[in-house]
Amino acid sequence: MPSKGVLVEEDVIDIALAGNPNVGKTAVFNALTGMHQKIGNWPGVTIEKKEGVFSFGGIKARVVDLPGIYGLNAFSIDERISRDYLVTSRPDLVLSIIDSTNLQRNLYLTLELIEMGMNVIVVLNMQDELEAQGISIDTEGVARELGVPVVMISALKRTGIKDLKDKIFEYVGKVSSRTERKFHDQRIEEAIRKIESLVLHSDISSELDPRWLSIKLIEKDPEYRTLLERASSGTKGAVDQIVSDLEKSVGDASIAMAQERYRSIQEIYTNFVKKNTGRVDFTDKLDRILTNRWLGIPIFFFLMWLTFEVTFTIGNFFLEQIEIGFEWLSESAVSLLAGNVPEIVVSLVSDGIISGVGSVMVFVPNIFFLFLMIGVFESSGYMSRAAFVMDRLMHKIGLHGKSFIPMIIGFGCTVPAIMATRTLESRKDRLITMLVSPFMSCSARLPIYLTFTGIFFSKHQSTVVFSIYVIGIAAAIGMAMLFKSTILKGESSPFVLELPPYRPPMVKETLRFAGSKSLMFLKRAGTIIFIVVLVIWALATFPAGVEYGSKESYAGVIGSTVAPLMKPMGIDHWESGVAVLMGALAKEVVVGTYQTLVGEGNLELTLSEYFTPLSAYAFMLFTLLYMPCVAVFGAIWEEAGVKWALFTAVYTTVFAFIVASLVFQIGSLFLA
Repeated sequence: MPSKGVLVEEDVIDIALAGNPNVGKTAVFNALTGMHQKIGNWPGVTIEKKEGVFSFGGIKARVVDLPGIYGLNAFSIDERISRDYLVTSRPDLVLSIIDSTNLQRNLYLTLELIEMGMNVIVVLNMQDELEAQGISIDTEGVARELGVPVVMISALKRTGIKDLKDKIFEYVGKVSSRTERKFHDQRIEEAIRKIESLVLHSDISSELDPRWLSIKLIEKDPEYRTLLERASSGTKGAVDQIVSDLEKSVGDASIAMAQERYRSIQEIYTNFVKKNTGRVDFTDKLDRILTNRWLGIPIFFFLMWLTFEVTFTIGNFFLEQIEIGFEWLSESAVSLLAGNVPEIVVSLVSDGIISGVGSVMVFVPNIFFLFLMIGVFESSGYMSRAAFVMDRLMHKIGLHGKSFIPMIIGFGCTVPAIMATRTLESRKDRLITMLVSPFMSCSARLPIYLTFTGIFFSKHQSTVVFSIYVIGIAAAIGMAMLFKSTILKGESSPFVLELPPYRPPMVKETLRFAGSKSLMFLKRAGTIIFIVVLVIWALATFPAGVEYGSKESYAGVIGSTVAPLMKPMGIDHWESGVAVLMGALAKEVVVGTYQTLVGEGNLELTLSEYFTPLSAYAFMLFTLLYMPCVAVFGAIWEEAGVKWALFTAVYTTVFAFIVASLVFQIGSLFLA
């Protein structure tokens, strides 16, 4: 930001996007930055940090997408990240993104941002939905009341984006012309003024906006109270006396200030929003069915089954084509290299790289369609309903309904599921959710299910995989109930969840979501999986002189040590011992391990000899439930500490062994 307040070419401004969850913040970010983005993590935590850039009129803007939050009280870690960034980095501008169809709820954060002393532009998103619902907003009136610019856009339709960019650079260049807007009654404002005067003439903090600091001291915010504790006794006593005098008049100061903000919001809504009250909202109609207390859960499980049906029916067509391509590639490589390079190099390329990595990469279409379905549910607004309908069940067993949101995320990948537990206020709820999230079957396990169900349950592939996912959910809920009643006792905090209106899935955003997740899978195939496959090939090849993939190889020795432990599950061949060990590094490599050990042999024929349908099902259950991959282990270590990470690895493996063994042993009695 230029010190004179006048923007010229080559200036760079910093912009933060703030808003509640489900207000279309990501769509605004994409509309502003296009493909000029990078994704990392916030310092010291594993929460995703999205940054981007755009230029307009020769001036460059850096954009940071803050986590979706409801306020700046720092109760959750997302709120703390957003508040710390705003306080320490002081961006030149904050775009307060609002779902224009829910102005009353979203404006609370906006008022806090204005009180914080931020340079704010209010962005009323979802203009198309606002018009479809027959609602109109007087943006000039809202801007006048708030004292900041207000712009109406539809990020999905890409309307109003140019007007927003115009307003950004016009507004940032006129910082000095802004007037301060106050939202509290005279008694509170007088207390703020007195404390602000004390702050300005004390040693409390020169980096924070004095008015914002005064408000937080009145609200008795623990983080800002620590600043007061370090001040002189005279300053601390004076502040405490002002707050005490105020509370004699208004009661609890923090509640009174929140009520004043809501009063201001209600005035704005009443004066400047016109709604067609004769309409019956489509969202309300649909929610009567999808969130019905009797139909909600059956519909959720049906949609899960439908997801796998689409994933397999469409994805398997592409899978077969890719398989043919890799078979041709392997044969061509052997023909080209044979006689020209040592035989061990031919084996490395054919048995190791092409067969091993290829056996995993063929499942990319299925991964794509799985995430495509998840993206459809998320962008349509159904995903929040899934958590809502499961809340009743979760509370019956003493869990926080919000815990089911990370579990749903775990269907894609367990690492972001672990990160998502940060939205839970209770540490015990966070720990329990982290401990059971690995039971939610992630996409990395999908190649295992596809391979085994394709061989042993080809006529009922979707149903069998669906049963695996349901068992994972049941295991997570059961173990969570056990932890809640034993090692992590405590009451769950109230469940507050945003239910966004239903909307048509954003085709471009949904395809981008599915594509980015598939690309991540491909990157793992090109890095971790590639390295693991090379290790497996080396173990199957050496020591020199043994037959490739034989029991005498290093792989055979390792597998033979593990195999006896798996006998209760109906598995008595050493190859599965190696596959399970390598699966602890990354679940994707389980199938790649088998293929690498088989080499040029037929994987389907080999597995048919090793397994029966019953032992194959037991093996799939074991891979579902046993210790999570090293990435998840690291995430739990980062979030909860090494003790809980080790506990998760041990208890999940023991639990997996017990369940898989019971399924095989009991199943054998009925099939005998």
